[in-house]
Amino acid sequence: MQLDYASIRQTLDFLLYDWLDVEALSRHARYAGHDRQTYGAVLDLCERLAADKFEPFNRLVDQQEPHFDGQQLHLPDCTPAACAAYAESGMLAASHDYEVGGMQLPCVVEMAANSMVSAASIALKAYSMLTAANAGLLMAHGTPAQQKAFALPQLQGRFFGTMNLSEPQAGSSLSDITTRAVPDGDDFANDPLGPRYRLAGRKMWISGGEHAMGENIVHLVLAKVPDDSGQLPAGVGGISLFIVPKVLVDTEGRVTGERNDIALAGLNHKLGYRGTVNTLLHYGEQGGAIGYRVGALGAGLQCMFHMMNEARIQVGLGATMLGYAGYLQSRDYARQRPQGRPVAAGQKVVKNAQQPQVPIAEHADVKRMLLAQKSYAEGALALQLYCARLVDTQRAGAPQQADAAQLLLQVLTPIAKSWPSQWCQEGNSLAIQVLGGYGYTRDYAVEQHWRDNRLNMIHEGTHGIQALDLLGRKMRMDGGAAWALLHAEIAQTVAAARMVPACTPWADSLATATQALQAATDAAWSSGNAQLALANATAYMTAFGHVTLAWLWLDVAVKAHAGMAAADASQQAFLQGKLNCARYFYAYELPLVQAWLAPVMAGEGLFLEVEGRGF
Repeated sequence: MQLDYASIRQTLDFLLYDWLDVEALSRHARYAGHDRQTYGAVLDLCERLAADKFEPFNRLVDQQEPHFDGQQLHLPDCTPAACAAYAESGMLAASHDYEVGGMQLPCVVEMAANSMVSAASIALKAYSMLTAANAGLLMAHGTPAQQKAFALPQLQGRFFGTMNLSEPQAGSSLSDITTRAVPDGDDFANDPLGPRYRLAGRKMWISGGEHAMGENIVHLVLAKVPDDSGQLPAGVGGISLFIVPKVLVDTEGRVTGERNDIALAGLNHKLGYRGTVNTLLHYGEQGGAIGYRVGALGAGLQCMFHMMNEARIQVGLGATMLGYAGYLQSRDYARQRPQGRPVAAGQKVVKNAQQPQVPIAEHADVKRMLLAQKSYAEGALALQLYCARLVDTQRAGAPQQADAAQLLLQVLTPIAKSWPSQWCQEGNSLAIQVLGGYGYTRDYAVEQHWRDNRLNMIHEGTHGIQALDLLGRKMRMDGGAAWALLHAEIAQTVAAARMVPACTPWADSLATATQALQAATDAAWSSGNAQLALANATAYMTAFGHVTLAWLWLDVAVKAHAGMAAADASQQAFLQGKLNCARYFYAYELPLVQAWLAPVMAGEGLFLEVEGRGF
């Protein structure tokens, strides 16, 4: 059952052109060479990639996991074919400058196009996502020589890229990493590719860490440089970032054929994302892996956050599209699966067995599950595209607009990563439920979507870490400036919605929920006890996410109402689908916010008080 890409495209077109007005970006010099026609061509390109090169092999790569025979790692033939097709499309460099072979596409168009590839096969898409993010970091923080030797070959599809953060003993606690980097000789600082070091240590959970695709793999590795006494510096302030290629290169980005001191120590066998090879890597077992420092000594985490934040939004997009794929497949199944008969009107539950069966899509509870999935997936897609539009404002807007966009993006990044990871996976669970027993078998793809999506609450910063970041850092930075901006955006939408009678009750509900969120934010820190404030950070983030999605659905609903009068019957049905989602979200989802905020308001400290035996 192939995905209904036409439905995805219709929603993408509405969000891009009607809601976000991406055509206005062409007024900026950076995007002046583009218009709706070129944007549409890119969307067409990625739709074809998704349908022809990715989706047909999604099940295969799930079943034929990467394996290591002791000498070589093996992937199904379709994996390098899909990655090569993506590279040949030019999408790896889509948003980069013309001068480096890019298209100078707006980020929002690039993300919209990539959404279809993610829906087709998230595991196959992961290779290009990591490569593009790796190259993006180097284009932002690397030297011109590093960009030429390591970033441009990735944008061209010759090299692949990874990120190496976690270690077996450290996990998310990056301050406790023990991989060390020592200067490689007295003249280490004068290497044309950057200060040269020898690295030794172990890195865990490295997606794309070993394979034979392309000419090389560029690892970006976090490590610590020991002090004069040989001790590693404590804390994250002692972390530096290094380029460690699988095969050494010259200054032109040509591989020398000399293998770096990096060894594959094992594969991680995961619940989902099985088509993405995931590795444990050992660095420096034969004297030290050669690495080139990026940025200043001790500035590694600041540099790596460029890639991590991009990856977090990409994780959110992947989670979104897994939820969207599950929704479309369960919707199509429900439309054609006959079961049950209508209940006659009246006080008693009466069915006429002589009547023909009806599709399960006619049953109220199935409609509930389908509408919940639709509201999660399409709302999350609006969130991801809104965040991408902020990136474009940062790049092309006036200084004041760019600064505001940066603040909004900072406060929304934890939501963009966490909300789809939680709720679109819940959507995948509902998709399984719609299919019933069939959904729990491997005959249909919905069980794979659920398995794949379960990872997204973990990698690139767990759910709890995103919550700590939101309440502990993003809501307090610059005296709450980011939240003040977001609050103002919400208030603007509320004011516009109150001009539309059908949207006025939703506007009032959102205003009330936003006030409750503000009160909970104040209450969380009123005790002056950081431990107590952060104990309920996950409940706070859950509420924050639902308020954010309610805001976006209200904004979308206002635009849908505005388009109704001039729409034909088909388009009216499409717009009514958006209004149905808004109605569902305000009736069934937004009321949950008060319950999530209750322990935050009360300063509930249970999680701090329970001792080990209490579990």
